[in-house]
Amino acid sequence: MDEPRSRYLTWESSRVTPEQRERLLGQQGCVVWLTGLSGSGKSTISRLLERRLVDSGQLAYVLDGDNLRQGLNADLGFSPEDRAENIRRIGHVAGLLADAGLVAIAAFISPYREGRRCARRAAPAGRFVEVFLDVPVEVCEERDPKGLYRKARAGELSDFTGVQAPYEPPESPEVRIDTSTMTPEESVEHLLHALRERGFVPPDTAGGDRVTRTRR
Repeated sequence: MDEPRSRYLTWESSRVTPEQRERLLGQQGCVVWLTGLSGSGKSTISRLLERRLVDSGQLAYVLDGDNLRQGLNADLGFSPEDRAENIRRIGHVAGLLADAGLVAIAAFISPYREGRRCARRAAPAGRFVEVFLDVPVEVCEERDPKGLYRKARAGELSDFTGVQAPYEPPESPEVRIDTSTMTPEESVEHLLHALRERGFVPPDTAGGDRVTRTRR
């Protein structure tokens, strides 16, 4: 649900514009939304991307699914309804971070198209980049870094995406990456290239050495 429960609520506008925040930070805020099956590489790529951006002088922050389920979303399970609410909450958090001028990197299975559409609507207009880690479920299950597929196959986990629960792949993502054919570093470089093309990342986004950037 995107509609507030009370019709007496109003959105309070800030006296600081997004453009003023961007001038202060010297960057454009946006939401980079990584979606894909468990084991597709979301956490690895999101952390590498965050590192590359920060090393180049850009303020970025990863919203990680496991981390947020230990706090903000600790009351949610894995039913379709709770999954939808999980993504609704995170979509709004990511949108607020982008409005504040950060590069908000969201790493979530986010299995339902409508949930991802909700997250896109919550982001500032034109500032949402959907990244589909398009990896065959067989490859993800071979990796199984957390042993979740094994537990799901043994009946120890229910409603697990890719086994008992469906995953609805994006129909037209801004970026598509197959991490079964690219290394994590190659995947991040491919993603950075796409962000540069859209103006969210400057051409000088290098790895390793911090770039001192002049505020506009």
